[in-house]
Amino acid sequence: MSSTGVFKYEDSALLLIDYQKEMFDTVRSETPAELIDLNVRLLIKAAKAFDIPIILSTVGVEMGVNHPTRQSILDELPGIKIIDRSSMNAWEDRPFRNAVEKTGRKRLVIGALYTEICLAYPVVEALKDGYDVTYIVDAVGGLSQLAHRTAIERLAHAGAVPNTTLALVTELFRDWKSPVADKARELIKPYLAEVQKFGPA
Repeated sequence: MSSTGVFKYEDSALLLIDYQKEMFDTVRSETPAELIDLNVRLLIKAAKAFDIPIILSTVGVEMGVNHPTRQSILDELPGIKIIDRSSMNAWEDRPFRNAVEKTGRKRLVIGALYTEICLAYPVVEALKDGYDVTYIVDAVGGLSQLAHRTAIERLAHAGAVPNTTLALVTELFRDWKSPVADKARELIKPYLAEVQKFGPA
C-alpha cells in the first residue's frame, strides 16, 4: 500500500491527539484556534458518517497537568473512551497503540496540537511501523508559525502526506454517487457556511 495513493474511508482511522485548553490557548500558527476547532469537528462528523474508527487521546489530564479535551469537540463524541497519557509521543503509549491496532486499519488520518510535538512524534513512529499517514494541516497548529511549518516539512520529508480538512473529506468518498455521498453533502454545506465567517484566508 502506498502513502501517495488516495485515502478511502473503508481503509482509514481517525486519530485525534491533545485538543485541550492549554494547546488551543497557545496556538500561534496560521490557522486560528476557532477554525482548528471547526475543522476537527468536521473530521469527526465525516468519520462518524463514513463509519471510520475514531481514537481520542489527551496528555496529562489524570496527572492534573492539563485540562480535558475541549468541550466542543467532546460534544461530537458522546461516549467515546479517552486515552490519557503521560508521554508527549502518543505512539509510545501502549493503550493508544493497542487502540490503533484494534481498528485493523493501516491508513491513519492524524490531527494533534501541537504540530511540532504531539503530531510530529506519533506520525514519524507510525510511518516507521508501516502505516500510511496523512496529517491535516488546517486542523493542527503550533506554538509559532516557524515551529508549525518546520514540522509540516519534517513530516512530508518522512513520507507522511499533508492534506486539508475539506480536501480529505472529499477524498474519502470522491464520488457523488458513493453510498456515503448524501451524508457528506449534509456535512459539507453547513461547514462551508461556517468557514465564510472567518473571512479571507
